[in-house]
Amino acid sequence: MKFTVLTLFPEIPRAYFENSIMAKAVEKGIIAYDLVNIRDFALDKHHKCDDAPYGGGAGQLMMTEPLSLALDSVKARRKRVIYLTPGGVPFTQKKAKELSCEDELVFICGRYEGIDQRVIDYYVDDEISIGDYVMSSGEVAAEVMIDTIYRLVDGVISSESLVEESYSGGLLEYPQYTRPNVYKGMEVPEVLLSGNHELIRKWRLKKRLEKTLRNRPDMIWNARQSGLLSLEAEKLIEEITESTRLKGVKKKKRP
Repeated sequence: MKFTVLTLFPEIPRAYFENSIMAKAVEKGIIAYDLVNIRDFALDKHHKCDDAPYGGGAGQLMMTEPLSLALDSVKARRKRVIYLTPGGVPFTQKKAKELSCEDELVFICGRYEGIDQRVIDYYVDDEISIGDYVMSSGEVAAEVMIDTIYRLVDGVISSESLVEESYSGGLLEYPQYTRPNVYKGMEVPEVLLSGNHELIRKWRLKKRLEKTLRNRPDMIWNARQSGLLSLEAEKLIEEITESTRLKGVKKKKRP
């Protein structure tokens, strides 16, 4: 899979591609990347890439010509082009899985107040937001998306690592523990030391459900609607809900 990133600051994503698991994936030939400096396509000697928006208002917009030429240089019209913007659709694990099946993705890293709408209309396939907030760096947003996508590509990390992590099966991940057995007076749950794989599986499922109910109850509803919750999971939800209710009653009875 190839990631092509159009940016005014290629040194930002370059560091990402040259380190950690990504660097190993590139070395193995599983992942390829191309960093395209939009300034190389500027039409003046000062490499100007921004201008004032029509209609007035604060800030600058990226100019159409340099960005269009950069997109044409990578034959963007034949590829899937993503523009990172707070006004885009929310980025999700489901979207990441979909995008991981592409042969190549082209990312436009916005700056200033964004880019001309005509560039979006002509080149962009997906306008995506990584969250309900505004950033100054489209590069950082692109790195978030790329990091989420590339790890789903076959051969990057073991498939076992993806099975029960957060958002798989519509639930958040269970809590993890490692040595030492006792840390600051807190012990590792006894079930994890038992060697009983079935008990451990059930414990982990229950913890996934507890965490999802506490932090993201909306995901439980979505998992139900999608048919992702087993009968076992539904019974555990009933137990967790009843236990939580009883704890609440006990607290209210305290003098």
